[in-house]
Amino acid sequence: MRIIGTGSALPKKIVTNQMLSEFLDTSDEWITTRTGIKSRHVISDEKIEDLGVEAVTKALEMSGLGVKDIDLFIVSNVVSEQVTPGMSCVVAEKIGLSCPMFDINCACPGFVYALDMAEAYYKAGKVRNVLIACIEEPSRMPSWNDRSTCVLFGDGAGAVVLTEGDNIKGTKLNAQPDTDKLYMTRTLEPTPFVTKAETSIPLQMKGREVFRFAVEACTHGVKSLLDEVGIKKEDVSWFMVHQANKRIIDSIIDFMQVPAERFPINIQERGNSSSASCPILLDECNRKGMFKKGDIIVLSAFGAGLLSGAAVLEW
Repeated sequence: MRIIGTGSALPKKIVTNQMLSEFLDTSDEWITTRTGIKSRHVISDEKIEDLGVEAVTKALEMSGLGVKDIDLFIVSNVVSEQVTPGMSCVVAEKIGLSCPMFDINCACPGFVYALDMAEAYYKAGKVRNVLIACIEEPSRMPSWNDRSTCVLFGDGAGAVVLTEGDNIKGTKLNAQPDTDKLYMTRTLEPTPFVTKAETSIPLQMKGREVFRFAVEACTHGVKSLLDEVGIKKEDVSWFMVHQANKRIIDSIIDFMQVPAERFPINIQERGNSSSASCPILLDECNRKGMFKKGDIIVLSAFGAGLLSGAAVLEW
């Protein structure tokens, strides 16, 4: 398949590090040196599905396709107020989309997982045009009394439209199940029969372990995939890495020994928007005119699970 349209949307509320220091034991210097983040967009009075609608609409407009042209709609969403129906149905109803659709929860690498699924459906001959949207509000997951987690996240949505082509050169998914490194739990509605202990726990993260996993998963996954598809890292135009933490990205650059200018970043103003991170960055770079025909683009993302994934595209 090939990407013919991109779109993104962000909440209007911008929260700076200085604003966080007014109610947290933190500072701009503390956050910036540890994460590279200076500000982030967070949900205030918006509904996350409306940001999804905006991102999807922009991607469709760029592609030149209408909702009746879409054969499959895949949405990546980790957490939202909507339990059922899925976010795909909620967004689809608002834009008049009625093709088959489903949600996935693969955490931060959800966009890469969705690309892999779209390509599989296409190669099976079941679809021609696929719409992917990553619609995330991770700012609702941590405790806002926990400076180690809440400073990391921003909300937003990113979308792409794909059609026929052979521009996805390869994808590679990876799982190293380790559920206590990055997790959140919440209680369900009570019943007269539940006797087990249940509790809601805001997002918990073992930072050092997650950092190590992210660097190893990205560098190994990207190298392995490039070897598999026969492309040298020197021939890659852009490395679009999940915007989780600037120090993680810097470590990946050091390990891969690739010029930093080939790693676009927006984490300073966006924070970590989970699976929406990669398509938001992709859309922003695309709309700046950074990509030219024939560019080789590598996508890499990693997150809770622990899951990771990489994809190689030709623009």
